[in-house]
Amino acid sequence: MARHLITSALPYINGIKHLGNMVGSMLPADVYARYLRQRGHEVLYICATDEHGTPAELAAKEAGLPVDTFCAQQHEAQKAVYDGFELSFDYFGRSSSAENRDITQHFARRLKENGFIEERAIRQVYSLDDERFLPDRYIVGTCPHCGYDKARGDQCENCTRVLDPTDLIDARSAISGSSRLEVRETKHLFLLQSKLQPEVEGWLDSNGSKEWPTLASSIAHKWLTEGLQDRAITRDLEWGVPVPADAWPELAAEGKVFYVWFDAPIEYIGATKEWADAARGTEQGDRDWKSWWYEADHTVRYTEFMAKDNVPFHTVMFPATQLGTREPWKKVDYVKAFNWLNYYGGKFSTSQRRGVFTDAALELLPADYWRYFLMANAPESDDTSFTWELFASSVNKDLADTLGNFVNRVLSFSRKRFGDTVPAGREAGEAEAKLGEQIAELLAEYEEHMEALQFRKAAQALRALWSAGNSYLEEKAPWLEIKTDQDGAALTLRTAMNLIHLYSVVSEPFIPASARAMRSSFDLSDDDARWVTADQARSLDAVPAGTPFTVPPVLFAKITEEDLESYRERFGGSEAA
Repeated sequence: MARHLITSALPYINGIKHLGNMVGSMLPADVYARYLRQRGHEVLYICATDEHGTPAELAAKEAGLPVDTFCAQQHEAQKAVYDGFELSFDYFGRSSSAENRDITQHFARRLKENGFIEERAIRQVYSLDDERFLPDRYIVGTCPHCGYDKARGDQCENCTRVLDPTDLIDARSAISGSSRLEVRETKHLFLLQSKLQPEVEGWLDSNGSKEWPTLASSIAHKWLTEGLQDRAITRDLEWGVPVPADAWPELAAEGKVFYVWFDAPIEYIGATKEWADAARGTEQGDRDWKSWWYEADHTVRYTEFMAKDNVPFHTVMFPATQLGTREPWKKVDYVKAFNWLNYYGGKFSTSQRRGVFTDAALELLPADYWRYFLMANAPESDDTSFTWELFASSVNKDLADTLGNFVNRVLSFSRKRFGDTVPAGREAGEAEAKLGEQIAELLAEYEEHMEALQFRKAAQALRALWSAGNSYLEEKAPWLEIKTDQDGAALTLRTAMNLIHLYSVVSEPFIPASARAMRSSFDLSDDDARWVTADQARSLDAVPAGTPFTVPPVLFAKITEEDLESYRERFGGSEAA
């Protein structure tokens, strides 16, 4: 079995994320990790909060907190939401960790030794009243293109035009509001990506990138076609991984820190070391983090999950950084990139609180409702749009009617007519053999899509598995059958109960809480099935006659028109477009 290393793009620290963030990286990574574990693979799923950079400092200032305190609180708040969504991280770390600091500084030293980092003098805005150089986002003013008066020095959020701080009209410091700014010369470190371009191109051509989704491979090759530019990898901030004094004493003395996009991908490695360090002195013993990342075993397959805006950094900048160290760091094998999930045709916005945010989602409904809907409508080939109407339709038709109703009516009817144990009835017949073949075929289709990381198609195959049970039940009609053929009705219900158990196993990656509820309905002391083989799907005999069972609470409540009205009122509906 392969060893699977999985990472999802690090959620930024400044606030709870919206549903677009969830479906663009963390949730599909979790579904894939769960599936692989069920199939018997060794899996390490790593994520962390991305805590450095200008927005973290500004958000902490707005909250009136020291930045380290702010980040610690936000890390816990985000982790609570991800726990609520049942994201099965093996470790959820922090990019501000000592491990990430040490490894980032190690990378920088190696890049310098190999001639891929260079000090350069640049001209940068200096605030006389703040007595410091200001990174681009610390400068605000009026956009010269659209007149928006809160544009940042790097980009106008209103018209999205990329800006230089000197473009702004009436520029001022975001720290103090002072307009006493001047341009001065200062030094920064540059990663010489232009020198590394041939190696990045060679790596992309040789590592199977042609098998990546078109979205990921096209973005990576577009950047290479346009030519890699040398990039400044230091900033004038108080919060970040410090430039090491042994390598650059002058810049260290000035308090320079590394650019967030330099240290954030390295945190995948840092968080893995955090995972290993956290186990020391516990029953889990020593964990070998280097076997996943450094001189990694050739059986390690590394898959990254991210939204399309993160693709250039993961497919070009981070691999260039790794290659430049001249050390055997594990590089990505497969990049699963996603388009945008929009809200009624417009963008979700963290800063504008537009759309449904993950904490509010969990206040409304259990995680499985959201997990299934998001994956069944994942923005894989195109941008997709969240609407309350589509959400309600998906929940009501797929979850409540197709799966939940099947489970409830089978178990309730069987208990009413045959008691609290699985009925026996006669041996399986032609209808059951036909059903078993259909289930085996659909299961193979589901597995094929999961292996290919095609999540919308996998959700369709899963829904087809659920629908097959309903079709069988309608065909056999045990509520009529029992009037003339009790043994036949018992066989039908026993077969349907075995379908429920099969659903509980194969649905777990998408709806883990509901899968547990279905599985725990049956009192099977030796039920250790991790997956379902084709033969088991055909035979449908995992739950034998005589097995005690209970009827679980309603798995999925329907969303009513009254519910929809309250959701639209709280979050905005079609008029939000």
